[in-house]
Amino acid sequence: MASSRLPGKVMLPILGKSLLARMIERLKMISHEAEVIIATSETPADDIIINEAINIGVPYYRGSLNNLLDRHYQAAKLHNADVVLKIPSDCPLIDPRIVDHVLDYFFANQNSFDFVSNLHPATYPDGNDVEIMTMDCLTKAWEQASRELELEHTTPYIWENPQLFRLGNVTWPAGLDYSMSHRFTIDYAEDYYFIERVFRELYADKNNFSCDDILNLLTQKPEIYNINAQYAGVNWYRHHVDELKTITSAQTKQAPTKNLQEL
Repeated sequence: MASSRLPGKVMLPILGKSLLARMIERLKMISHEAEVIIATSETPADDIIINEAINIGVPYYRGSLNNLLDRHYQAAKLHNADVVLKIPSDCPLIDPRIVDHVLDYFFANQNSFDFVSNLHPATYPDGNDVEIMTMDCLTKAWEQASRELELEHTTPYIWENPQLFRLGNVTWPAGLDYSMSHRFTIDYAEDYYFIERVFRELYADKNNFSCDDILNLLTQKPEIYNINAQYAGVNWYRHHVDELKTITSAQTKQAPTKNLQEL
């Protein structure tokens, strides 16, 4: 709830439910058997997220506000996880088919990788972030990571150290790359207007609409794409390009100096 750019973003309304509830709804559409857990902080501001978790019948864990590596490790340990799938809570348009695709790759190569994602390098539209790791991998990161960005973002210690972990990556089919051109995540008011519009356009006819359905919609109605196009390519890497060994300046961009719209 303490997002600096869009406070309370995960509780914003989408077709009569919270954005968080809509995201959980989509995650529960994956074909793999998985227990969904909401991992939030112990701060009083996040009590509303606990109430929402109870309302939608999803287990929750409360931990550190800023050390997400510890929060995710403790949640996984509490639920006796063997494999941990991390999905950021600002991805309400995430396609369950993409989650399944990355899971399929992970399990097909389970003896070859400790960590598999679709982010290194990223090719899917921003907001389809899937990171899968063994519990041993997460434990090693939890024991050894120390930099602030490694604690805040959970997995950088893993993908920044290929000499310590066996890393796999899944890319968009046909060699296409939408990572810097299409933004399906939420961090600004414009992102919310975009996401809410996509749900209004697609949900009634197909509640499990896909990433391809969204891309087709944006082709048909480019005015929807333009709602938050100014933020395409803006991600957290922009604050740490000098600290990250495996990320280049071409994989991020600075945010515009001023929001065009306000909630």
